[in-house]
Amino acid sequence: MTRIDAPEAAADTLVGGARRGRVRRPGVPLPLLLPALVGLAFLLLPLVALLVRAPWHTLPDQLTSAEVWQALRLSLVSATAATAVSLVLGVPLAWLLARTDFPGRGFVRALVTLPLVLPPVVGGVALLLALGRNGVVGRWLDSWFGITLPFTTAGVVVAEAFVAMPFLVISVEGTLRAADPRYEEAATTLGASRFTAFRRVTLPLIAPGVAAGAVLAWARALGEFGATITFAGNFPGRTQTMPLAVYLALQNDPAAAIALSLVLLAVSIAVLAGLRDRWMTAS
Repeated sequence: MTRIDAPEAAADTLVGGARRGRVRRPGVPLPLLLPALVGLAFLLLPLVALLVRAPWHTLPDQLTSAEVWQALRLSLVSATAATAVSLVLGVPLAWLLARTDFPGRGFVRALVTLPLVLPPVVGGVALLLALGRNGVVGRWLDSWFGITLPFTTAGVVVAEAFVAMPFLVISVEGTLRAADPRYEEAATTLGASRFTAFRRVTLPLIAPGVAAGAVLAWARALGEFGATITFAGNFPGRTQTMPLAVYLALQNDPAAAIALSLVLLAVSIAVLAGLRDRWMTAS
């Protein structure tokens, strides 16, 4: 009689049970279940309160007012422009971090991710010191080209791109590291230049990661508050985005603040729904 080792027997039992549908998940310990439920309630309660206290009967009038429409239109335009800037600059930066080896690459990667943890107000102050009329670079932009970025719509785009680009860079860099570089090498051996290989081979391979990073960057830009109000100000029709309009309306018209918050909530849910295959699918 052949002896079967205990680990092999256990493995056979698990496999057989899985095939017969008899494998049972272990129960959740009570010391873990209670904090988990409290944490879930803590995260959901503010959202439920927002829905409960929403002025549903006056919501159409709130959303069609001139002030709300200006803030909504400016937010959508500036977030889209900031995402375009992030794509143009962030994708090559992600490729540089993922595909090349140079001294100080880890330090550069840390600098790229710094806006993720930097307080947004500090980012706005840094942008003022760099691109303001008397800033390190801003003074030359003003004197040489007559370009003034602070407290303008372009300043809103700059502020949003500053805080949103790291999301795209991290997403694209991770996708590039997961992609097989041998496809690029094969293209170069067939006579394609590095840029042609990137454009015709690499970019189609990483397109899902680029799309996911662009959506995350767009959502982050849409919800930006601190850097925008510090660098661009809060001028209706010119620099007042939806988060700024929510903050201002909360002091004078709470119903309008709730209406704008519902719009931002709907956008956030749409972003999560768009990324469900990447972030919400169980492994």
